[in-house]
Amino acid sequence: QVQLVESGGGLVQAGGSLRLSCAASGRTLTEYTMGWFRQAPGKEREFVSAASWSGGTTYYADYADSVKGRFTISRDNAKNTVYLQMNSLEPEDTAVYYCVAKRGRATMGKYDYNYWGQGTQVTVSS
Repeated sequence: QVQLVESGGGLVQAGGSLRLSCAASGRTLTEYTMGWFRQAPGKEREFVSAASWSGGTTYYADYADSVKGRFTISRDNAKNTVYLQMNSLEPEDTAVYYCVAKRGRATMGKYDYNYWGQGTQVTVSS
């Protein structure tokens, strides 16, 4: 079992930055692909980013087209924590962000992920 707890959400102006954190317990992150999804009001939950690691190095990472070049996923092994650095935020990024985990290669399908956090709210004002 893997337990995921997100933090770092909040209110930020357009063009600003936030860093989301996802603390994992129950298993070490090296065994899992980790990622992020988000859900805006009235919309489907959508893929944001996911990454798989070999040792201490990200060997595969993927991003939704809407966040490429603005968001970066990373991991701190010592803290068993995954991060999502979000820069140049836009009002369209407003959503609840969920941390996810799965075994195997990173994918974009929400049904592929076995473990989900409770979510953290990100609100970007214009």
